[in-house]
Amino acid sequence: MNKPITSTPTVAPKRLNFFERYLSLWVLICMVVGVALGKLLPGTVAALSSLEFGKGSQVNIPIAVLIWLMIYPMMLKIDFGSLVGVTKRPKGLLVTLFVNWLVKPFSMAFFAWVFLHNVFAAWIDPETARNYTAGLIILAAAPCTAMVFVWSYLTDGDPAYTLVQVALNDLIMLFAFAPIVMFLCGVANVVVPSKVLITSVVVFIVIPLVAGYLTRSSLLKARGAEWFEKTFLPKFHPVTVVALLATLVLIFAFQAENLTTKWFAVILLAVPILVQVYFNSSLAYGLMCLFKVPHNVASPGALIGASNFFELAVAVAITLFGPGSPAALACVVGVLVEVPVMLSVCKVCNATRSRYQARLLAKPSLGS
Repeated sequence: MNKPITSTPTVAPKRLNFFERYLSLWVLICMVVGVALGKLLPGTVAALSSLEFGKGSQVNIPIAVLIWLMIYPMMLKIDFGSLVGVTKRPKGLLVTLFVNWLVKPFSMAFFAWVFLHNVFAAWIDPETARNYTAGLIILAAAPCTAMVFVWSYLTDGDPAYTLVQVALNDLIMLFAFAPIVMFLCGVANVVVPSKVLITSVVVFIVIPLVAGYLTRSSLLKARGAEWFEKTFLPKFHPVTVVALLATLVLIFAFQAENLTTKWFAVILLAVPILVQVYFNSSLAYGLMCLFKVPHNVASPGALIGASNFFELAVAVAITLFGPGSPAALACVVGVLVEVPVMLSVCKVCNATRSRYQARLLAKPSLGS
């Protein structure tokens, strides 16, 4: 009797904490609460959406504060010193960066053009389609930062390697996010004010990134790694959770009119997002296998290549186009589909683990 090529030990099902376990439910509840507030208190919601940091900045104060409360704790977790060890195992990281920056934004622009400007042209006018496309481009140009650690946990990913992938993505986002958005939106005939976009990058990426780095560096020197990891960081978890939920409520409140009157557009927008997610995750996963990257690096890499930093994308879309804009609605649809779709990708990665590992043993190595 032939023995199997490889055997995979039984892995106990992963258990998330209470909040993460019911994340899809929390998103749904936030949507209901946000839409209700938008419909019942339109004056209050309009007043909140008009609050800006300085006249003409277009940076919404409530959204900005909540985004900072979410992003700052994320940046505290990132050890940029870990990037030094990347040269020892570069293949998985190179695949992730290739898909994130050279495929994902461009594939989203392509799928938006195929569906919104052609397949769904009978239901969407050209100007609205261009604005929807701009929102989808902004969504795809912002790689996921926080939820990646949840997806990595669910697929038994290498946490240290996942951290390196996220850290390098954040550094690249500082310089690549604005140019990619401006280029692809220009191709889609959407004018993006460069000054406003650069302001968004500074406000939502640069400031929390620098603040997180400086805080981490100073506290590690003063109190040590154990205190920082076990005492200081856990204090931010409830802050991050509350900020995320409040952000979602505000996002859905700002989009209440669109979500209730343009529900068909929400369905249409979900199509290119879904296609993009499954295309990019499949591409990243396949390339990881081709280059014989271990499964605990390949699975979170595939998820990083498919998921989006939707909080940042929504904030930037609101800053550029306004809270009730089609571009902002496109990003909000990304929020709606993100969690259940990414959970389905996690299940595929887990279900194919043994087959993936068998193919690694059967295939010759490519690359170095």
